[in-house]
Amino acid sequence: MTALPKAVSLDDAIDRLGLGRFQWRLLAICGLTWAADAMEVLLMGFALPGISVAFGLTRGSADATLLLTATFAGMLVGALFWGWLADRVGRRAVFLTTVSLGVVFGLCGAFAPGVTWLIFARFLTGFAIGGTLPVDYAMMAEFVPTAWRGRFLVYLESFWALGTVAVAALAWWLSTLFEPAQAWRWLLGLAALPGVIGLLARLGIPDSPRSLLVRGREPEARGALLRVARANGTTLPEVPLVVPPAAPRVTPAALFQGMLRRRTVLLARIWFGLSLGYYGIFSWLPSYLRAQGLELGAVYRTTLLLALAQIPVYVLAASLVEKIGRRATLVGYLAISALGAYLFLLAGTPAQVLATSALLSFALLGAWGALYAYTPELFPTPLRTTGMGFVSGMARLASVLSPSVGALLLTGQLGVALTLFAACFALAALCGWAIGIETRGRKLPETLLPENGA
Repeated sequence: MTALPKAVSLDDAIDRLGLGRFQWRLLAICGLTWAADAMEVLLMGFALPGISVAFGLTRGSADATLLLTATFAGMLVGALFWGWLADRVGRRAVFLTTVSLGVVFGLCGAFAPGVTWLIFARFLTGFAIGGTLPVDYAMMAEFVPTAWRGRFLVYLESFWALGTVAVAALAWWLSTLFEPAQAWRWLLGLAALPGVIGLLARLGIPDSPRSLLVRGREPEARGALLRVARANGTTLPEVPLVVPPAAPRVTPAALFQGMLRRRTVLLARIWFGLSLGYYGIFSWLPSYLRAQGLELGAVYRTTLLLALAQIPVYVLAASLVEKIGRRATLVGYLAISALGAYLFLLAGTPAQVLATSALLSFALLGAWGALYAYTPELFPTPLRTTGMGFVSGMARLASVLSPSVGALLLTGQLGVALTLFAACFALAALCGWAIGIETRGRKLPETLLPENGA
């Protein structure tokens, strides 16, 4: 009989526990919150026509742009703050706090008495949900066996499409029940409620064993693994875990030291460029379609069809990240996005606008899926949520700028806007290829020490 090793690494322990009920439950719980976040991020595009009627806003006005920008500005601050905090105090505390605050601030927006209060409420909502991105993806990456990690990270991103479908369907349904000046309040209020279910479900999830281990809490890390073993019907070997070398107190500055500097800068450029183009187009798409002569119900139905078209994208991306790798999948989808932006520019009829919008939606969401799988695997555990928070903060910075740039779609400068977006996608593709690292099948890095060739 082969003797058990004196100690087992955390990667080996998680791989031995296998894929089972625990990971699928974690995916459902994080996915529910991710869908709810998608609703919160995208709903202002649907609510803006009604808000404009209620408060007398003109198309493309400063207040209208601020309403679209406020959530993203809050997410920028939230991603940087919560990502750093989760590496300092653990994933679970942030895992619960951000969802709670998202529900509270989301409901506050529904009762805002004026535009100023609504902008403030949307900023706070963004601040709260900005923390779910780095933490949810770190949790998922750190609990899933190596062979399945890429697929599960794309599966988690696929819930964004479900949230998009939900908010489009909800906006359409409410438009049949209420006048626009009242429907937007119901939309904001109902969109906040899925977070309550997500919060209750999250109470049963332990902290990440990786985060516990690098903070010197080996007994608690083992306890978290035992919960995984019980849920999956497997057994954790009765041997100690290999404890990684004690990491220095991490600060965001560590992202720009040694070998991490290059990948952090390249990833930040990818997240910025992809976000600027995606939100620049899709945050204004309902208003753009409305300006082309579609009635409001038709706008919501069209947006719903585009959201439904995103679902098979994630299935394909989940397969591609394991078959051809994260980097090649990301670069390929970004290249198609750049082409799609120019085809959108050439669209001259409503049918062509719909077809090119569907192509853009397909390519951009595939790129997001690959990027979400790739990014957490490039940062070591002591800096994983800090790194995710920083690069997603760059995406939120782009999101703050994107409504102003996207407003060019409504002011007759379509060519300027889409050329800029296409250039962003092309540059992001070049940066993705320049990273030069394929993480498919690799163990997650646990220490701050640079890898060979990294």
